[in-house]
Amino acid sequence: QVQLVESGGGLVQPWGSLRLSCAASGIIFSRFIMGWYRQAPGKQRELVASITSGGGTNSADSVKGRFTIFRDNAKNTVYLQMNSLKPEDTAVYYCNRFPDIWGWGPGTQVTVSS
Repeated sequence: QVQLVESGGGLVQPWGSLRLSCAASGIIFSRFIMGWYRQAPGKQRELVASITSGGGTNSADSVKGRFTIFRDNAKNTVYLQMNSLKPEDTAVYYCNRFPDIWGWGPGTQVTVSS
């Protein structure tokens, strides 16, 4: 059974940085494209960035140049480095497979506010 556990969220001021981590278990992690998603209050969950097993990445236009997704297959972990954070980045962040998802983990709350 797949388990995904996100961590690293918190309260940060605008233009600050955070690094999110997602530890996966119950799968052969290296085989899968992984993504970071987010859901802001009152909005649908959206894909923020994705990374192939070989490290190829894509990201949403709203985070290009600010967020970087990377992975460590030996640790079964995918990361999201978030720089130059804006209030509109406030959301619960989740990791999951892309594009076919498994069950969702608990997510980690990111709040960008002064």
